[in-house]
Amino acid sequence: MTVDARAAARRPIHWAVGGALVVATALVPSAESAAAEQKSEVALRYDCPFPSGPEEVDVVVSAVLPTSARTGEEVRPGQVAVEVTLPPTALARFAGLDAATLSAVARLTVRNSVGDTSADASWQDLTAPPAELPTAGAGEGADGGEGQGEDEGDAGLTLTATGDVPTVAFGSPGRATLTPGALALALTSLTGAGEPTTPPGLDVACTPAPGQEPELAAIAIRGDQDPTSPAPRPGERDSAPEPPPARPAEGLPPTARERIDALTEKRREALEDDPGSCPIEIPPEWVMTTAETYAAGYANAAKLDGAAALGPAFMKVVLNKRYINDSCASTVDVSSEVDFDYEGKRQLPPTKATFLSYGFMPTTATMTLEQVGPPAAIHTHTVTNTPTYPEETTVTARLVMRLSDVEVNGVPLDVGPDCRTARPFEQVLKGYGQSYPPAGYLVAYGGSLTGYAHIPPFEGCGTTEDLDPIFTSAISSPGKKADNYTKMTQAPLCVATNPEGPDCPPRKPEPER
Repeated sequence: MTVDARAAARRPIHWAVGGALVVATALVPSAESAAAEQKSEVALRYDCPFPSGPEEVDVVVSAVLPTSARTGEEVRPGQVAVEVTLPPTALARFAGLDAATLSAVARLTVRNSVGDTSADASWQDLTAPPAELPTAGAGEGADGGEGQGEDEGDAGLTLTATGDVPTVAFGSPGRATLTPGALALALTSLTGAGEPTTPPGLDVACTPAPGQEPELAAIAIRGDQDPTSPAPRPGERDSAPEPPPARPAEGLPPTARERIDALTEKRREALEDDPGSCPIEIPPEWVMTTAETYAAGYANAAKLDGAAALGPAFMKVVLNKRYINDSCASTVDVSSEVDFDYEGKRQLPPTKATFLSYGFMPTTATMTLEQVGPPAAIHTHTVTNTPTYPEETTVTARLVMRLSDVEVNGVPLDVGPDCRTARPFEQVLKGYGQSYPPAGYLVAYGGSLTGYAHIPPFEGCGTTEDLDPIFTSAISSPGKKADNYTKMTQAPLCVATNPEGPDCPPRKPEPER
């Protein structure tokens, strides 16, 4: 059994890449309408250490969640709110700082569980806007008596933090639960003039008070062959209903409906022959989308004892050309592709570099890497039987290197218009990461990719004399893998399905050495 909690706070399109693509399995064996939603809420008490001493803080956590989902389908909590009521004694320190307003950033740990398996998700960067602090004596009337504001002043202050939170996918059918855990608050106080107080804030780490029922929500998780099973209550035993007959994919275009129906029938027949049959390949027309990004980095030229800057290179990406979910092996394999684009040409931007040829002769040249053949292949392999969802991504591009504007010791060297490697070479880069919590390289998030390349001999260099042997001797490294190390940094994807997202338009990353 697996539980996958993946951060989608900043990227509603994260489902479209890598291991997060398990949501696509919702299309098999039929295209069902979205599940009904439930507004879930739980009131809890938290023990929080303030400078005034331990305080008991009232917290209300709420979210909108589906009542049911399929195994592997991403569940996205919506309308998330963490309402924190701070007692007057907890606010005492801020009165001494001449603070007028108080805001907060909350981080709530939520345990996602199904059966005996659980994983913690971090609902972080939930933000509460500045609220006016109650003033001492606010409840006194003009005659010194008690006025209408007394209850308000004694009630403390309520801050409501909201924001986007990680999605979660459950790998086994049954009753899944979301349970709030530890709560961290970063409080920021400002003066009446809007300036930070001294000190400007306070960090508080709170834990749920014992003796509570902290469950926020329950979701019925059903398998492919169990589309309607309810979520059993605690103490009830899960049932195993008979698989329902395959149903047509209603509401789809005729050609799409035929493809889905054919896939459904094949899947049903395979299950009858072998209940554990897999993998499942999802038709690309249902998950394929386009994206854009930039990448920049450095490529070593070991013979020249230097490195050439690469990019920032604009890339056009087609995601999910092929998607295979192998539940038997607990893996998901996704194939995508990318083309470089510079002024309408399939190449990286030309880059000018200076090296010491043969260790003593300063040589300057403009290097251009041209993409040839099919688009560069992006293959992501995700392991789905661990909560972290580790991923390995391999990017393979076929390139030709061209040289121009060559100067040796300040003197121009006419290499002609067609000085290039005699044949294309493969640049293979690898990146490693995990989906939860997001770390390392992920296709959607970007990060660093590293690898090596073999530079072939050169041809076409020189106009009045053959300069091929000179450049081959100085640069080429066939068969010497470690000679030409490359490190590229990719920015997050701007995906066509989310053009208003925070990563659009795509940004140019800072290259890393």
